[in-house]
Amino acid sequence: MIPRYARPEMSAIWDQQTKYRIWFEIEAHAADRQAELGIIPAEAAKTIWEKGRDAQFDVARIDAIEREVKHDVIAFLTHLAEIVGPEARFVHQGMTSSDVLDTCLSVQLMRAADLLIDDMDRVLAALKKRAFEHKMTPCVGRSHGIHAEPVTFGLKLAGFYAEFARGKQRLLAARDEIAVCAISGAVGTFANIDPSVEAHVAEKIGLTIEPVSTQVIPRDRHAAFFATLGLIASSMERLAIEIRHLQRTEVLEVEEFFAKGQKGSSAMPHKRNPILTENLTGLARLVRMAVVPAMENVALWHERDISHSSVERGIGPDSTIHLDFALNRLAGVIDNLLVYPDRMQKNLDGLHGLVHSQRVLLALTQAGASREDGYRLVQRNAMPAWRGEGLFLDNLKSDAEVTRLLSAEELEKLFDLAYHTKHVDTIFARVFNESTP
Repeated sequence: MIPRYARPEMSAIWDQQTKYRIWFEIEAHAADRQAELGIIPAEAAKTIWEKGRDAQFDVARIDAIEREVKHDVIAFLTHLAEIVGPEARFVHQGMTSSDVLDTCLSVQLMRAADLLIDDMDRVLAALKKRAFEHKMTPCVGRSHGIHAEPVTFGLKLAGFYAEFARGKQRLLAARDEIAVCAISGAVGTFANIDPSVEAHVAEKIGLTIEPVSTQVIPRDRHAAFFATLGLIASSMERLAIEIRHLQRTEVLEVEEFFAKGQKGSSAMPHKRNPILTENLTGLARLVRMAVVPAMENVALWHERDISHSSVERGIGPDSTIHLDFALNRLAGVIDNLLVYPDRMQKNLDGLHGLVHSQRVLLALTQAGASREDGYRLVQRNAMPAWRGEGLFLDNLKSDAEVTRLLSAEELEKLFDLAYHTKHVDTIFARVFNESTP
């Protein structure tokens, strides 16, 4: 992970010192319950906490031990024994490495999810504010990249708000699904550790119990978590691409904020490039990169293997750190987005009224024309306007076959822009459950 795309709050979750602190707390809480059960002396559990609670774990020392023993948890336990002293022999009673590793990963992913949920709230707040600001700002809707019918810029943003709201709900569900504890010992049978130890640790660190851990927490939970991050990244990319398209010189309906002193090109001083949303598009790819490996981690051998381990050491930090950075950047882009209503209107008018073609078609059918004939008449007058040969409305008024069915006054009414925005309030009420911000 490079610092360029990392925020300190999320990075800290994946810091080695943080990881070892979580490992210690898992072991110390387990020791407390073991003492209550009479498995280890109460004084030993007390000493473990007293010696380890405020300890700074020596990462370099743990790494040195691991180079010799080739086992990360044993290296940590060896170093912990150096801190705690003789009572360290009561640490890890009946436990296996996965109890510590998997439960720690659950804590880290849960904490990461909490930050990401806050990030989503920032994005949602920015989208809502700008959606209401431009609730009735008309612009052209496009299908296949081609002018279709009028919409409003606020409706565009409302659609993205609804999508990110769904993403937040998925993330909340994924957080709950991953927030599980497994302290069940070798092959998950609790043969050498009482199930109440697992329950005690889970309660103390804010997790629920994994019903069947088979020595590891089942990786379908993790796959669901990373798939959710991938979906959020895809929503982010869709919004970023929308902004990038709308910022193209020929369109220029919106634009990323361009700060004083900012430079867009080393060669061309006039350039104002959509660098932030291009960056978001790239970061979305990095987040989604974790989804397939997380899916492949589900199929472990028998009760456990460690083919998932190297994958998760990478995708855990990388995906959460990248998405955290990207969502915060996205919220800033939306908050500071420059919106150009005049350009939107100009583009809306760019095809000389053709955006009203469907309404003319429907009016012709209601006036007695077959759909086939109505389509032919509309297209006959639309194509010249497409080529810049007259206005669509004027072409229709000059067509005797059209005016036999619709008067000039009736045709003019069909070009009312307000017709296309009459249900905006209804849609906003559905999305925001309110009519005003």
